[in-house]
Amino acid sequence: FPSHDNTEEKVSGIIERGCSFEGNLSFSGILRIAGEFTGKIFTNDTLVLSDEAIVNADIYAGVVIISGKFKGTVKATSRVEIKRPAKFEGSIISPSLLVEEGVIFKGETKVDDIRQ
Repeated sequence: FPSHDNTEEKVSGIIERGCSFEGNLSFSGILRIAGEFTGKIFTNDTLVLSDEAIVNADIYAGVVIISGKFKGTVKATSRVEIKRPAKFEGSIISPSLLVEEGVIFKGETKVDDIRQ
């Protein structure tokens, strides 16, 4: 499965294109979402939303990498990366934020250490 972030080898779980999930999700390792997700996601590790992802959620994670469509809130203890062709609508609190040129971003950010 093609991805911009080269995490394929280490992915511990996938919600693939054509799948949809609604509810609370917690995991360890790396989870890649290429399908649809609505709810809350909790992890100390890495969440990857690939180009095809459509996610409406509150996310609490270590690292969040977004390339798909996202609406909601992200609280990351390490970093957030928003990559083309992402469409982001919501809010982010993270000590580190990267937004690539070409991303559609509607929202607010607070660069802050949330581990306090």
